[in-house]
Amino acid sequence: MKRHVVLLVAIASVFVAACDRAPQPDSRLLSIWMHTLYGAVRVERVSPPVGSRFVAYGATALYSGLAVVDPTLKPLHGVLNEFPELPAPNPGQAYDGTLVAVAAERTVLDSLLREGLATTRASMNQLADSLEHAQATGGDTRERSQKLGREIGLRIVKWAHGDGFDSTRGRKYVAPVGAGLWINDSPGYTYSAQNISGASTAIDLTNPSNLLRPSNGSDRELILNRPKKMGSGTLPPVNMSGATEPYWGQLRPFVLKTWNECAAEEAPKFGMTADAQLYKEAREVYDIHEKLTPDQRTTALYWADNPGESGTPSGHWTSIASQLVSERNLSAADAARATTLTAVAVADAFIAVWGYKFKINLIRPRTYIRAVMDSTWEPLISTPPFPEYMSGHSAISASAAAALTALLGATPFSDSTSIAIGHDPRQFTSFRAAADE
Repeated sequence: MKRHVVLLVAIASVFVAACDRAPQPDSRLLSIWMHTLYGAVRVERVSPPVGSRFVAYGATALYSGLAVVDPTLKPLHGVLNEFPELPAPNPGQAYDGTLVAVAAERTVLDSLLREGLATTRASMNQLADSLEHAQATGGDTRERSQKLGREIGLRIVKWAHGDGFDSTRGRKYVAPVGAGLWINDSPGYTYSAQNISGASTAIDLTNPSNLLRPSNGSDRELILNRPKKMGSGTLPPVNMSGATEPYWGQLRPFVLKTWNECAAEEAPKFGMTADAQLYKEAREVYDIHEKLTPDQRTTALYWADNPGESGTPSGHWTSIASQLVSERNLSAADAARATTLTAVAVADAFIAVWGYKFKINLIRPRTYIRAVMDSTWEPLISTPPFPEYMSGHSAISASAAAALTALLGATPFSDSTSIAIGHDPRQFTSFRAAADE
């Protein structure tokens, strides 16, 4: 009889331990969040640099939450610049990695989206609620996991506020004047597509940030669209009539020691005669544009990633990383590595590229071609409000491709990111091939 009692006690203890043991995180947690962040960048109509910062901090929060329960995920302290030491889990106690990650992500996004549209904030909270409710973990483990996640999120929020972003808000910028230097001369009507979004159906080119004013919209628009307040600083709509983030190179990089740690090749020499390097490059652009094939047009529009129409280049490449989670059946740890490394590489590339852009201030092709070759010429894609060199799309894509290749190898993949904006999925032989395209 005693033996049976001992056996029942032993069995009961196993069941109790099993109930307290949290389930392993599902890798789809990462892909769901990355797709949602892409949508947030698109709906909030933010500029590409701002979008990259938003996605990168979101990715580090998810990674750090999962690292609590997965010893194979190396802590980011000592890896990312000034990344704080995070609260540690209590030894011998169970934690649900999903709950920790979701709570950390929710805390970080609550801060980064504090000036976001009400609909965006609601969708983020709804996603967090649904992921939390899907976890069967209860009792002390649930409460303990969420508490730790919130503490981790608050540390990351404090870290984010120290990157120099806040000090660049509202700073005036006057572009230098001279031969071969950038001027923002694109007509306002070319930006109408970027200025229309699910958040605002009004186009007001006299308003640099395209913010909906009560006098410009109907009551129905004001109720349903919930426009951003005037003076938004943390997630400002892209300003197509000004200069996009001229001080972005002054932000703290995530991994680079300085924005110019990776040296750039010299910009093309300015000249207006046929033997000048800039003339030759502009002529190539002009000639290709004049005989643009349907395939070239489709490719250009596919990679345009215009703000207000898409999740911008940073959202596009982290979307590619998140699609690979299910395509390659990645573990939660590998999914966290892929999405976070891609997001951080892209964010650093934006800091570096923007540092060079506003240091060199090279004239855009539209301005040059209209001055030298054809006074009526317009490019296929609207000229963005920042200097030409170096190419943002090229550097950002190369950084993402290098990160993904390092983790997953030079293998073929499919990209369906842009289905939502009317593009068919595209197949690529490698990440570098996509960057080259």
